Amino acid sequence: MSNFWVFGYGSLMWKPGFQHVNARPALLRGAHRSLCVYSWVHRGTQERPGLVFGLDRGGACRGMAFEVTANDREETITYLREREQATMVYLEKWRKVRLDTGETVEALTYIVDRKHAQYAGALALETQLEIVSGAVGQSGENPEYVQNTAAHLEELGIDDAGVSWLARKLNAENSTT
Repeated sequence: MSNFWVFGYGSLMWKPGFQHVNARPALLRGAHRSLCVYSWVHRGTQERPGLVFGLDRGGACRGMAFEVTANDREETITYLREREQATMVYLEKWRKVRLDTGETVEALTYIVDRKHAQYAGALALETQLEIVSGAVGQSGENPEYVQNTAAHLEELGIDDAGVSWLARKLNAENSTT
């Protein structure tokens, strides 16, 4: 068995939570980062859902690819399934990603299941802001999740206008409270 790659596009970029031997900026084609998943566990509850990112069909997504050793394969995949599949809102898929080195590798990805009850679809930014603003789940406050993702996208030089707009609005809300 050989090493494998995991593609991160949201919190996996800044908090992978698993051992890796390499981390590279990467591009996934055929899906885009979207705040399209109602969070019932990590950043909200069923009574007061938050929103988390999913890979939704169409477009492309710049994120991070993490290389995991063959010896850590089983442990890493078990960890990712526990973390990402608490409510089975994602489909576990192997997709080609292009690393910043130009190399193309197969990476484990989590694509949103559009048939799942937690799929929010394409919401207006104002609606996203309203949902995210007061939501809290087992992993913390929803605004913190969006702000951390925005900060890491900026660090990586990834322009995501929607995420940046949300982060600015959430920062402004925090400064007035």
